[in-house]
Amino acid sequence: MAAKRHVIVGGGTAAINAITSIREFDQGASDIVLVAEERPYSRMVLPYYLGKRISRSHVWTLSPDRLAALGVTTQIGRRATALDTAQQRVTLDNGETVDYDDLLIATGSSAVRAPVPGADLPGVHSFWTLEQADGLIAEVKAGSEVVLVGAGFISFTILNSLVKLGVRLTVIELAPTILPRMIDPNGAAIVTRWLEQHGVTVQTGVRLNAIEEVAGRKRLVLDGGGELSADVVIMATGIRPNLGWLEGAGLEMGRGILVDDHMRTSAPNVYAAGDVAEAFDRVTGQRALHAIEPAAMEHGRIAGANMAGVDRAHRGTVLMNIVDVLDLEIASFGLWDDADAESVAVEKPSQWAYRRLLWHGQGEAMTGAIIIGISEHLWATNDVGILKGLVQDGQPMGAWKRAMMDNPWELKRPFVATGHVGRLLQETVLGRPSTPADEVNAARWVSPEAAALAAQTEV
Repeated sequence: MAAKRHVIVGGGTAAINAITSIREFDQGASDIVLVAEERPYSRMVLPYYLGKRISRSHVWTLSPDRLAALGVTTQIGRRATALDTAQQRVTLDNGETVDYDDLLIATGSSAVRAPVPGADLPGVHSFWTLEQADGLIAEVKAGSEVVLVGAGFISFTILNSLVKLGVRLTVIELAPTILPRMIDPNGAAIVTRWLEQHGVTVQTGVRLNAIEEVAGRKRLVLDGGGELSADVVIMATGIRPNLGWLEGAGLEMGRGILVDDHMRTSAPNVYAAGDVAEAFDRVTGQRALHAIEPAAMEHGRIAGANMAGVDRAHRGTVLMNIVDVLDLEIASFGLWDDADAESVAVEKPSQWAYRRLLWHGQGEAMTGAIIIGISEHLWATNDVGILKGLVQDGQPMGAWKRAMMDNPWELKRPFVATGHVGRLLQETVLGRPSTPADEVNAARWVSPEAAALAAQTEV
């Protein structure tokens, strides 16, 4: 009987976690084929690469040797162009086809530029892929005037590196406040003042109409007649799931591919994970598109287990964003912007500290939180983890809810007293402790010929 063939399209966090999860359970009994446009690397470390804190060699994740040890056959540099769910077949950009017994779609997302004239000019960059990072690194240097278009999470992941490179940085944002999909206006005002104190110019409520080339520099034409001049422009105006190749495949779609709690799509033997998957939100119980690293990791683990024949259901992910901006910690969790929630907000201006805690309706379970504080303050780091845990656990807090509303600065006692610590310590994605990554090794179960073939595959 032929070994089961798992085909995984995409080489990011979701794909990697699916591969290791499959191998944890089947110990090399199946065939895994990885189809990826790029050699697998970590998108999360690209800001550190931009800031010259790590070398290019530290960006890669799965090396040829590691892929061989996992018994993975690769199609690196190939792009999936079509899916035939009836024939269980994926078509590649070179015309070849790959048949599957089951398939994981983990094609991630791509940066979207604002639809303005000049957005595709040389010197106008996105920052989402390694290739885009290389392009930006080649142009940015100390003293460069840089305009960052968009003041969302993506912008803020690279802001530190740009400032430390010595650029003169201006951030413009269409919304009335910065980080509009991460923190409320009160928190945004604190972060704006912090940025300005550190030499970053911030302009909000600004619409970009066009980008023009003028004497080797860029001129940004703003609504109302204003202008900005820059050596380099970075477009950080959002991302979009990579779903175009699935047109005609018949999968049920919303903003992403609709999946159940096992990461199964509407098509038999087809799974989806990561930025493309519209999976369950743990707080609301509804499907949502969470293009965040923790979701990709959890999705991949759950999909991999089920592809290996081990029944595992996902509890859902908590929407979260955490970023350090010039040593100011900023984080939000769950339904942080719920207008109907019962909430409390407090600020310590002298310490650059702010937090907002939310409970929905009459419930005693925390459903959202925002926290801002200087990174070197131990309470900021500790309380980020506590708030994430409280929202994730979703259990009633009883009388401790009132205690937290009376004093939102004291989180440790309620966190411990309500049993959240014990419950969260026992919780794992797969319902049991995972095997350490370096112990997941299929080499002793695959044939020497198969291992040699995987090792020789160009990646």
